[in-house]
Amino acid sequence: MSSGACGSVCESGALMPVDEAIRYLLDQAPLPPPVQRVALDQALGRVLATDIRSPMNLPAWDNSAMDGYALRAADLPAAGGYLTLAGRIAAGQASNNPLQPGQAVRIFTGAPLPPGADTVVPQESCRVAGERVWLPPVNDGDHVRKEGEEVRRGDLLLRAGKRLRAQELGLLAGAGIARMEVYRPLQVGLLSSGDELREPGEALAPGQIYNSNRHSLAALLRGWGMEVHDYGAMPDKLLASRQALSLAAAECDVLLTSGGVSVGEEDHLKQAIEALGSVDLWRLAIQPGKPLAFGEVAGKPWIGLPGNPSAALITALIVVRPFLFRAQGMDEVLPISLQLPAGFDWPKPNRRRQYLRAKLVPGADGSLCVELHPQQSSAMLAAACWADGLAVVECQAHVRMLDKVMYLPFASLMH
Repeated sequence: MSSGACGSVCESGALMPVDEAIRYLLDQAPLPPPVQRVALDQALGRVLATDIRSPMNLPAWDNSAMDGYALRAADLPAAGGYLTLAGRIAAGQASNNPLQPGQAVRIFTGAPLPPGADTVVPQESCRVAGERVWLPPVNDGDHVRKEGEEVRRGDLLLRAGKRLRAQELGLLAGAGIARMEVYRPLQVGLLSSGDELREPGEALAPGQIYNSNRHSLAALLRGWGMEVHDYGAMPDKLLASRQALSLAAAECDVLLTSGGVSVGEEDHLKQAIEALGSVDLWRLAIQPGKPLAFGEVAGKPWIGLPGNPSAALITALIVVRPFLFRAQGMDEVLPISLQLPAGFDWPKPNRRRQYLRAKLVPGADGSLCVELHPQQSSAMLAAACWADGLAVVECQAHVRMLDKVMYLPFASLMH
């Protein structure tokens, strides 16, 4: 894939590069919300406010990684041989009786090794003959999970700024940690702008449309673990806009609007925000999208998204998501990207970085490649429903079949 220097190209056309906009927003992110202490079963999706160190060794003692037989490796001849059976230890049990020379014990996965044992042999490799068991050659330490092998007491278990997933909750539970300090979920005020907007189920008059942004953006925010305060659609009237924005600023940490930021639109939203705070109108080097606004309303950060549904969705995923995650207290806020071969040609360079609705499909050799939906309109969401991610074509770049392109899976953008 051939490309120019995105920053200089985009700036020459008075368009702000996407990465520059993201860096600026991250620098402007407010301090995280207040800290709450919550139980483990309430912590999924929350962001840690403090480092957590392990109060214990993990594992807490040497234990068997297999169902089999525990022994002292030095007792077994080099070619293998018989040892005397001296009992059994199941998970949840423990033996205080030291293993005597020439003995082995039946042991089950997770059970503590008896004193003196240092090795486990899987049961399928052994033969029991009365009170004895034949065991094959072993290496000292085979199939044993050593005390502290995973984590030592006092080690850093999880760092502040980590968003807790199922695996982190399992790790905390395994260390016996029942409660932890997390940030309160970010409270985001969501507003739509436009007299033409109606809710699904209502009748439409000529020129009216259903408010899809309200529902797609609210779903995104909830998927990101944030609390949504949905204020609906603001009428295109200055006083009504000011009142809605004032209420949202009083109740929320961050405000997010859709519509009303494009060149040529009625400027009630801009006037209302300027009366309550400040506003900067940006033209981003992004497609779909381009118009974006950032400012503050009564001291609360505000981001204004474009009104076209795909433009609003993708700008939220690419630009707004890192800002909100940083405001939530997260450290790692940028999405995971993949470099994969293109299953398409994109011969016409564009002044804006393009985020194309795409999915992964098997190529001729069976490996995955990126396929585009034929409809890439900024106003239509059907392509995003078909897609499982976004293919990124840099500004002033063209793509040939099998060139490597950046691919952003929706799975890493929407959670």
